[in-house]
Amino acid sequence: MSDETTIRVGVRPAALGALGTYFDGHTATAQPARLRIEESRRALVIELPGQHVTWPLNEVRQLPDQATKDELVLARAGDPVARLVTDEMRLAQRFPNLSRRHSHVKRSRVARWALMALAAVALIIFVLVPRMADQLANFIPPEGEKALGDATLGQIRSALGGGDAFPIATCEGDAGQAALSKIEARLAVHAQLQTPLTVHVLDHEMVNAFALPGGHVVFFDGLLQAAETPEEFASVFAHEIGHVVSRDPTRHALRSAGSIGVLGLLFGDFAGGALVLFLTERLIDAQYSQAAESGADEFALTLMEAASVPPKALGDMFDRFRSLYGDIDGTTAHFLSHPSLGRRIDRAEVWQAEAEARGFIAAPLLSDTEWQALKAICR
Repeated sequence: MSDETTIRVGVRPAALGALGTYFDGHTATAQPARLRIEESRRALVIELPGQHVTWPLNEVRQLPDQATKDELVLARAGDPVARLVTDEMRLAQRFPNLSRRHSHVKRSRVARWALMALAAVALIIFVLVPRMADQLANFIPPEGEKALGDATLGQIRSALGGGDAFPIATCEGDAGQAALSKIEARLAVHAQLQTPLTVHVLDHEMVNAFALPGGHVVFFDGLLQAAETPEEFASVFAHEIGHVVSRDPTRHALRSAGSIGVLGLLFGDFAGGALVLFLTERLIDAQYSQAAESGADEFALTLMEAASVPPKALGDMFDRFRSLYGDIDGTTAHFLSHPSLGRRIDRAEVWQAEAEARGFIAAPLLSDTEWQALKAICR
């Protein structure tokens, strides 16, 4: 199959056959051509000075001509450049596939390139970006990490409230803050923190808590109301401290920002408006890997035992989450970022039994009055 191009045809005596202009696509020269149909070979023969070009009749395609409807612009299937132009319209009757779409691109090749492109994007988002984020997190100075957490917290408050002008309120009741600080001090003394904690309670009904870069730990009032004891609340606090100590929020923010940047380039959101909102949602959701979640659980159980807080309280809180939202086990659980709540509850109960065997004795965290003050911190 050759790579030749176009032909122009003028009306000549029948004995001379149809005429046209041929372009091979490799030079700008228009070559005069005589056209004839060779029935024995079922082919269009294009006679050029010094050579012949043969196109099978079933491979001749018509291209749309924007200049005039009085001539045919022909190409050969699979040839991206060769063109033949003729005004001998009777030739159109001899080409059985004339109206078929002309494409020199093989769909199988396009499909292979598309799959390779998708694989490359997946490699970048799921392998390269996480590895680079893990490495980069080690080089971010504490002040930079704190600034990242401050900015992210501001975005979250704006997103959950009424924008920058009316961000969601932080709860600052004096008695509630005193009770919160008492739990923080009880846990922090055993946590070996390299970054000081900054604890916030947001006035929102969401039952959730999360950590942000720079030592921020954020609770929603909904979680405070869902907890039935100070120990249950402290267990979530200890879990989030585990994320702070492991710098999971910073790695998560870098991974999300990197992945969102790649997607922004692919889909054209260079300003990043929609992607910033998506990043905010991801940070609120705090979807760390199963390994990070399991590590934070182990840290929390160790910390609670050291602080004389019953490790079983973490299981009790997870059980409350399960009663609110259910649990997912089996194959689906392998594709979720959080481990199964059932397994996490079982782990807390086993830890409690082992701690008691080691001589663990629980000490009260708050008085009833202090606990009620903490639960009313947003009131």
